[in-house]
Amino acid sequence: MPTIPETRLIPVPRWNDYHAWPPQGGLRHLIFYAETNGFASAFNRVGRRVLIDESEFFRIVAARNTNDQAA
Repeated sequence: MPTIPETRLIPVPRWNDYHAWPPQGGLRHLIFYAETNGFASAFNRVGRRVLIDESEFFRIVAARNTNDQAA
């Protein structure tokens, strides 16, 4: 039996229905540079549509904050 993921996949235009940050423009910037900024694993592409893995996105944000504070 297939397992159901424990995360929510949110389309870019609906992101701000759930979260105030980042705004849609900032999110699109993160998507455009995803291969170089470390966010690639948070974005799932289905055709032209980009879905954001909510838990992975915030895991990356938390890890970056931890790394920034350690430096």
